[in-house]
Amino acid sequence: MNSHLKKMLCVASIVVAACAPALAGNYKNFKVSTYIRAQDVARMADDRFLNETWQTVSTQVDLDKIYLETHRDAFTVDEQTMKKVKAFFISKGLEVGGGITYTRSEPTDFETYSYARENERQTVREVAEYTARLFDDFILDDFFFIDLKNDDEIAAMELSGKGWTEYRLRLMADAGRDLVLNPAKRVNPKVKVIIKYPNWYDHFQGLGFNLEEEPQYFDGIWTGTETRDPASAQHLQNYLSYNIVRYFDNIAPGRNGGGWVDAGGINMSMDRYAEQLHLTMLSKTPEIILWNYMQLAEVKINRDMMRRVWQDVGGNSFCYDEMVKPFTRDGKTVTPTTMARFASVTLRETDRLVGKLGNPIGLVSYKPYHSSGEEFLQNYLGMIGLPMDMHPQWMEGRRQILLTEQAAMDPQIVEKIKQQLRGGGDVIITTGLLKAIRDKLSVVCEFYCGDLKAIVNDFGWAGKSSREFIIPQVKYFTNDAWEVVSAGRPLMGGVSGYPILLRDTYSKGTLFVLTIPDDFGNLYDYPAGALNIIRRAMSKDVGAYIEGPSKVALFPYDNRTMVVENFNDEAVSLRVVVNAKVPSLRNLLTDEQLKPAELNQGRSMPYRSRFMGYADEATVFDLELPAHSYIGLGY
Repeated sequence: MNSHLKKMLCVASIVVAACAPALAGNYKNFKVSTYIRAQDVARMADDRFLNETWQTVSTQVDLDKIYLETHRDAFTVDEQTMKKVKAFFISKGLEVGGGITYTRSEPTDFETYSYARENERQTVREVAEYTARLFDDFILDDFFFIDLKNDDEIAAMELSGKGWTEYRLRLMADAGRDLVLNPAKRVNPKVKVIIKYPNWYDHFQGLGFNLEEEPQYFDGIWTGTETRDPASAQHLQNYLSYNIVRYFDNIAPGRNGGGWVDAGGINMSMDRYAEQLHLTMLSKTPEIILWNYMQLAEVKINRDMMRRVWQDVGGNSFCYDEMVKPFTRDGKTVTPTTMARFASVTLRETDRLVGKLGNPIGLVSYKPYHSSGEEFLQNYLGMIGLPMDMHPQWMEGRRQILLTEQAAMDPQIVEKIKQQLRGGGDVIITTGLLKAIRDKLSVVCEFYCGDLKAIVNDFGWAGKSSREFIIPQVKYFTNDAWEVVSAGRPLMGGVSGYPILLRDTYSKGTLFVLTIPDDFGNLYDYPAGALNIIRRAMSKDVGAYIEGPSKVALFPYDNRTMVVENFNDEAVSLRVVVNAKVPSLRNLLTDEQLKPAELNQGRSMPYRSRFMGYADEATVFDLELPAHSYIGLGY
């Protein structure tokens, strides 16, 4: 690790330590909280309902804090009930904060307030003032955006002379300050107002979430880490539960308060819910909110829905059978009944691990504010074993930088690429970015990626995929650039092939082009041999990489530790390659020592030798990971 990077990480750790909230004591490395919607807070005027739900939740999971919502769907809880419920939870030893959801009708396509209408702006202001009188901190649930195109909004947008995105970004940045933060602080000068951002970050700008301005004036931000079922409408990949926290950390260093996970995806299995919690905390965030209190109380354990066949094999990190067994608490036997038990066991196990991990690191990916293009791609790359570290600003002093189509928004991007290469660093660009800036990039390399496609399934010496899929064709001048990984249909003995990983040199650096399939999910179809080469080529700032199939992620940290996690429905055989000579790898939870593998390196083709086989200073370790399981390692 270079000295510049070490210095940056040291400063970041000091900032986070200074700004992170104090832990309440139930867990060693983070707080666990929950949130109660306004309509459910109102129901707690009934003592029986209040006590019975608390009994169900508190016997199965330890909570440090609870957030009580004052307003949702044009409904505001009366002050008497709010004070009663607040006092109840304080009496149970919990910290209590507030919450607001600025919606008129959540069931009606998440209908928000109309910020072009003065009467609705007044409602927003009054709710903020009311909440600030009751609490010293409150969170805006993730609906502080605008999704309306009524006549008033259309007129205001046209008057602004801007398009919808620019209009909404300005509208909501001003509304947050003028209608929420400032009114709240006039009522309660010590109140902390936190904005929670949802998981669909690549589309924020279109609905007015302003990641460039809002984190600068709100007292803190919060992160939605719900990935649920990737087949559902948002199509968010598992890795996002970690990656989005890291991105928001880099937007607001030391001011990103925590992650937020709901029960979505539990229909896929208990493991899918547990993974969301676990990945959120691998980001080293200081708090997690279990959305929401009534889910913890009412989502029942269902063996048919929540237990999957891979649990029969055993050895899983998240063991369904152990979680549902009766356990002893305060001298009494408790039989688990709801998902609260899954949350408790998962977070207790994760708490044992995260205290041994340093600050997260990864391959830097530059995503300018309000940018779009190849949306959410970094999460797919994380799922093929490339650890991501997304930043809204260009990062200096890195040996490698990944640029997707999002980087095309920066008008100086080609000059920044040249600067990185002249300094001896690598730049990895995707085919989406190549297509977007081809003419500008020609002063660095003369590549072309247009509308031509290829159907491939054969990666030659790097293996075959289980199915055919479509990739864009990248064209280049022979002997000016070189294919590191290629694919065709077939490639070996076939008709033609196309670059999957292409390299060229400029000054002291190397520029790579990584081919992204038309369907990002086809990255998971790249054979292990191809993925291994890609990971090896992109591990310079990480210190280690993995070899094996897709849907296995690597989470590296700056104290020579890492977590490797398998998201497949079956066990996988892996190799962990450390880019240094080390005597062993240590299991962080068991202290078991893993010895290096005995290698028999074959001969490589000369012009590919730097990407095939292992470097002389590398140390290789073999390991097996059960389905939906992880291992923490140190060296």
